[in-house]
Amino acid sequence: MMGQRGGTQDKLFYSFNLDDHVPQDHLLRGIDAVLDLGDLRRHLAPFYSHTGRPSIDPELMIRMLIVGYCFGIRSERRLCEELHLNLAYRWFCRLDLEDAVPDHSTFSKNRHGRFRQSDVFRHLFEGVLRRCMREGLVGGEGFAIDASVVKADANRTRGVPGAQASVLKDTAATRAVREYLDALDATNPSGDGDDDSDPPETRKNVSLTDPSSSWTAAPGGPAFYAYSTNYLIDLDAGIIVDVEATPAHRTVEVESTRTMIDRVEQRFGLKPDRLVGDTAYGTAPMLAWMVKDKGIAPHVPVWDRTERKDGTLSSNEFEWDEQANEYRCPQGHALLNERRAFTKPRDHITKEAVVIYRASQKDCTGCPMKQQCCPNTPVRKIRRSVHEDSRNVARELASTTQYQQSRRDRKKVEMLFAHLKRILKLDRLRLRGLSGAHDEFLLAATAQNLRRMAKRLFERQQSAAAVPA
Repeated sequence: MMGQRGGTQDKLFYSFNLDDHVPQDHLLRGIDAVLDLGDLRRHLAPFYSHTGRPSIDPELMIRMLIVGYCFGIRSERRLCEELHLNLAYRWFCRLDLEDAVPDHSTFSKNRHGRFRQSDVFRHLFEGVLRRCMREGLVGGEGFAIDASVVKADANRTRGVPGAQASVLKDTAATRAVREYLDALDATNPSGDGDDDSDPPETRKNVSLTDPSSSWTAAPGGPAFYAYSTNYLIDLDAGIIVDVEATPAHRTVEVESTRTMIDRVEQRFGLKPDRLVGDTAYGTAPMLAWMVKDKGIAPHVPVWDRTERKDGTLSSNEFEWDEQANEYRCPQGHALLNERRAFTKPRDHITKEAVVIYRASQKDCTGCPMKQQCCPNTPVRKIRRSVHEDSRNVARELASTTQYQQSRRDRKKVEMLFAHLKRILKLDRLRLRGLSGAHDEFLLAATAQNLRRMAKRLFERQQSAAAVPA
């Protein structure tokens, strides 16, 4: 018999509990179990006035942002709409059915004000990381480092050559442009050009929308404006231990490694025994910093351009004599960095931090191996880095089984970047300026750590339930 729903009169009273309608295995239940925002108000208290109308609860806004980044909701306007409709989101944000959802404009007001002034997103990220450490998800023995390019919120056609970057001073109406110009003034307040940073004129293209972003074609294809998110992860469970936003430039990306390693050591007492990275991190100064300054084993391929592809002898086929400070060619001739005594001793170190060793023209002219050694030059020259001993340490490590395991472990950081762009939908930034990239990358890394920690919590609960009493 066909049934029919009876009763058309509305009820006067309802009994409704949000907690009953959120599944026990919902991701937000796991995140809520490991998220501790107990000290958030204390951290933000100095940035709020003691008088006036009460503001929207900052914990509510942080929880809403976590929902947005965990579930790939890129628009804050849409986030407010989803929170209005989704019971699980309301439950996580501690909103009852009758509670109003804050307006999306509230986020912009707080982000450019007290949130940025207090660096609350860094505070949130580090609080989540401490919880990961207490849960035993951070081993601290091995770290991996890598960078990924993320498109900036800037039209690739809205740019000018670096030589014409002065027009930015006439268009300083937007926040991103003002931030860029303020950063230039802070770097070189006198305007005399004596600072070490690259002036805008040396850049190929400068965006009029977001001048802090870099013009890059690193991923292949047409060039675009972008930033780089730099991840330092622990290899045990793939937890992100630090993140840094930089322009999409390889030199700046590599240098951010020092910032992150030092910050993690200072704030958490973590210093890895080994650091895993790709060839970009195998430059001589970086290897010397790892080996000599930090005592970290560099599981990194050496950035080596001494290997020749034309069939002639490479520099590694010459024997190095540390005591005599010379190279010996296969014919036994010496390559020296100086062939006469100077009144004032010289170190012979070039601006590139290398010492050049040369053979004598007499030895090279009559050598039977000249066509295999230096067919296009009168004498053979070898450039030796002042950090060659650190490069040799990296070369020796490359032959170990632990190094081979490190190369496989490095995929964990690449998987995090794939998750960042495919699942969290952060393949293009929504905020502008380096500070906007800083906020987005920190929130995304926080969401990734929370998701991983919640997944581990569910795995433990299932394992405990499977054990017979």
